[in-house]
Amino acid sequence: MSAGALANLKAFWEGLAPERLAGIGAVYAPDAYFRDPFNEVRGVKELERIFGHMYETLDEPRFAITETILEGDRAVLIWDFDFRVKSWKPHVTQRIHGLSVVRFGADGRVTYHRDYWDAAGELYAKLPLVGPLMRFLARKMA
Repeated sequence: MSAGALANLKAFWEGLAPERLAGIGAVYAPDAYFRDPFNEVRGVKELERIFGHMYETLDEPRFAITETILEGDRAVLIWDFDFRVKSWKPHVTQRIHGLSVVRFGADGRVTYHRDYWDAAGELYAKLPLVGPLMRFLARKMA
């Protein structure tokens, strides 16, 4: 797989904006599989839907890809995701650190995308009602 496909994917995510969602099919195959801690979907339309929802619930979501590793048709992207939650502390920027494992098809488009990040520590632990319980459990299990 060429480094060009990885560069295109990196540019897509770092430049993601609501008006660019319609172009997701240039980067993802029509039946691409996507999974993260909240979603498991297949297909470009479903990808458009879940990332459209992201823009409905978050202010200024931004991905910064800090490192990439390419091996054959597979790549790993290490990233930071900054955002503000519209309905909870909208003035505070949150950050999630994560990584994505992707596979490219013969045409250079993504056929598989799996995100790995710590939903408990990086998100749930910061929520008002759930957070204290999550932090308590983490202390007890350490």
